[in-house]
Amino acid sequence: MKAGFIGLGIMGRPMAKNMLKAGIELLVMDLDPDAVSCLVAEGAGEGTYERIGQECETVFLIVPSGENTKEILFGEDALASTLKKGSIVCDMSSVMPAESRECYRRLRQLGVGYVDAPVSGGEPGAKDGTLAVMAGGDREDFERLKKYFDIIGSSALLVGESGSGSIAKLTNQIIVNNTIAVVSEAFVFAAKAGADPEKVYEAIRGGLAGSTVLDEKLPMIMERNFRPGGPIRINHKDIKNVVNTAHALDVPIPYTAQLYEILQTLKIHGHMEEDHGGIVQYFEELAKVKVERYAAD
Repeated sequence: MKAGFIGLGIMGRPMAKNMLKAGIELLVMDLDPDAVSCLVAEGAGEGTYERIGQECETVFLIVPSGENTKEILFGEDALASTLKKGSIVCDMSSVMPAESRECYRRLRQLGVGYVDAPVSGGEPGAKDGTLAVMAGGDREDFERLKKYFDIIGSSALLVGESGSGSIAKLTNQIIVNNTIAVVSEAFVFAAKAGADPEKVYEAIRGGLAGSTVLDEKLPMIMERNFRPGGPIRINHKDIKNVVNTAHALDVPIPYTAQLYEILQTLKIHGHMEEDHGGIVQYFEELAKVKVERYAAD
């Protein structure tokens, strides 16, 4: 049987390409016809809701929001009306846990499985097939999807029941984006104080301050390379989902609430399509300094 793949953006396109390279027969859909043509040229078929429902027992979604997911699944003449009993929808979008649970419940009523399985690793991980997959749903459905997860990622874990994958992803986003903000604040401090940011980085990276975020994002910041691997637009949406979910749970999140306002400021100033390493620009504007490599002597 073929698999369906809906959503061919920064993450979805390389993920779908890796499935094609692994020999998976795919039907693909996206609002961007050029993205579809690119995958068709690599061997995919062009899908419609009807064709995907008739020919695919597994369907992957990776779209910008939970509202997009629900519209694709349950809108007028949408995907859910075409899916056969026993098929599985795997939503790899980053959405709110409540949205994942709603999709699970509604699809289960139709005899269709649903797994929320957002990923971490950004565009580089999507291209390399080294994403971390965090899943929520039924064990049987997770096991059926495992062969696909092994193609697109280096790890896949069933965190728990429906919604648990989305909880894990939002937890990840709290840590990653707050860490980028703290790294940004720290190196703006170092630059304003007159130290070479690269030398400070080399001095501290082997100690307790070292992290994957520091190693991946600070070199990009010093090179002023904000080409998106994980655009601020997506992280702004994810942190908004964190805030809304935390408020619904009565969980105080003071750092992340402040982070949301930082991202909102960057949105207003036109930085939404830049990599989330561009968070540094908020702190640079406050201090009137840039974190960049010193010119060679």
